[in-house]
Amino acid sequence: MSKKTPQEPSPLAAVSSPDLNAERLATLKKLCPDLFSNEGRLNVDELKKLVDPALVSETERYDFRWYGKTKSKRDAFTPSRAALVLDPARSVNPDKAGGNLIIEGENLEVLKLLTSAYREQIKCIYIDPPYNTGNDFVYSDNFAEGQKPYWEQTGVTESGLRVDTNTESDGRFHSNWLSMMHSRLLVARYLLKPEGVIFVSIDDGEVHNLRRIMDEIFGEENFLACIAWEKRYTRANNAKLFYSLKDTIIAYRRTEQVEILREGRTEKSDSIYANPDKDPRGVWTSSSYVNPATKEQRPNLVYPIQNPFTGQQVEHPTHAWKYEPTEHERHVREKRLWWGTDGDAKYPRLKVFLSESDGGLVPVDLWDYKTTGTTDEGGAEVKALFGEAVFDNPKPTKLVQRMLKLVTSSEDCDLVLDFFGGSGTTAQAVMELNKADGGNRKFILVQLPELTSEDSPAHKAGFKRISDITIERAKRVVQRLKTEAEGVLPNDPQKQFADSLGFKVFTLAKSHFPRVEFAPDPAKTEAENIELLKQYIREKEATFDIQFEKDKVLDEVLLKNGFMLDYTLTAQPEFKKNEVWLAKDAFKESLICLDRVIAAETVDHFKAHKEHFFICLELALTTTTKWNLKHNLGEKLKAI
Repeated sequence: MSKKTPQEPSPLAAVSSPDLNAERLATLKKLCPDLFSNEGRLNVDELKKLVDPALVSETERYDFRWYGKTKSKRDAFTPSRAALVLDPARSVNPDKAGGNLIIEGENLEVLKLLTSAYREQIKCIYIDPPYNTGNDFVYSDNFAEGQKPYWEQTGVTESGLRVDTNTESDGRFHSNWLSMMHSRLLVARYLLKPEGVIFVSIDDGEVHNLRRIMDEIFGEENFLACIAWEKRYTRANNAKLFYSLKDTIIAYRRTEQVEILREGRTEKSDSIYANPDKDPRGVWTSSSYVNPATKEQRPNLVYPIQNPFTGQQVEHPTHAWKYEPTEHERHVREKRLWWGTDGDAKYPRLKVFLSESDGGLVPVDLWDYKTTGTTDEGGAEVKALFGEAVFDNPKPTKLVQRMLKLVTSSEDCDLVLDFFGGSGTTAQAVMELNKADGGNRKFILVQLPELTSEDSPAHKAGFKRISDITIERAKRVVQRLKTEAEGVLPNDPQKQFADSLGFKVFTLAKSHFPRVEFAPDPAKTEAENIELLKQYIREKEATFDIQFEKDKVLDEVLLKNGFMLDYTLTAQPEFKKNEVWLAKDAFKESLICLDRVIAAETVDHFKAHKEHFFICLELALTTTTKWNLKHNLGEKLKAI
């Protein structure tokens, strides 16, 4: 990736004299590049050290800093007041979604909202973020009430426009990208299960920076692999220097609870096993008994071995054995040494039985295109669904499925999160893998409603936002899987699977609850300010009355109180004076009422049913009502 230097002509070059200072800086950078930051800025302290080291007093330590790092951390940990609103029109079989979600919105805000209910619930995260190629990107971390409306910035309205650029001429080219990734990964870590794993796709431009961010957030000890994925297998001869055939996938575990990862066995991997000596333990393969280390390097592993066929004592002339004498004695007792069919092998080999394997293969960090797919295959999958290429360079489903097979189980309801949803590859990969192995994995995709380019095939096909493509792809995959199951008997697993498919679509929006921002007027008396506060509250409550929609508010209230978005609601007929529901998800349940007044009969109910949790509106409670409920329910009462 080339960087713009001060030597390159500026737009003013034709109407101004040469920038001699810029030329001198460029010359200095060419002679002493170590005096400049990664972003091309002269580090004055480094220059001072060159002149006289005594001019700079500092405590040196290993650290990773960039402009905006402090703000990115503050952005990550600032609570969100936003809401997620169900979009039933764009959802597909929402009553059968079972936890499958596609969320349209700025992903940092969405991630923060998900921490209420999904903290430590995600088994696998895969993201394919922007690669910092110098293109515009719209992750500005500015979804906040009181600022320019986020939905205009991201093109949800017709007057939408892009709001952030990250071109190489920007002095914070790397910093902008680092801050964007840093804040999101900080929050994402809270969502991963202790036994969870995160995979991040990246190219060579930022892979070194990404490693350092993830070391800092997840810990160096939790680094798993830097996987080279062979995304293409033919070179482009129009490249002037190197042409990249690979991308990198960085993998980290959340904690050391991830002790073993295994890939499934294949016919090819099992073909090396045989049983030429008819061993009752079954088929086996063999491994060398000779240590790569020399005798001088490992003298404790030097000893004679007896060939049971010839009785001859065997030693290697230069190298040690792999195993200590006591371990070797166990191998002899258990007849695990292979000397060839007739005992004519020069050195023994160790028999390794398939029946004793742990059921899989140790994963490697080189993923070839034949088993993992290519970007061309990813494009072909999109074209097969849409009839044209509506998304550039989508990842193939085989790539995502390889990660899912490593981390998730077909026997569990593992949650898979992708908060750079893109074309929706992850949703398709999850659904198709479930079909293949009978699994019950669930996906959560988050995608910014970024505008598509007006001259792009996607825009011409009617997709004004990338999130439209994400949702439509998942919809078409569901339709295709249902079509494939047509004509199958009702009790057939394929038919039952197809009939169970669906997902909910949510959009990021402002909170439905009014924000209190009253500030006393210092020029007025205390009594006057109290009257102003009362008037302010009346106006806010009136606004709340107008905007109040129970079905939308329910999602906001329950999510922020720890309920997953696949919760169920059941009306409670025993409450005659209030509309009360039982909200329930896989982990918790609570009664909830959003009426403006809590009746005395409802309060009386909790005198005899103190085991229930109860959520209601703060403004629905009088002082007496609140005291009685608190007396009966204690911490089980949540007034919002």
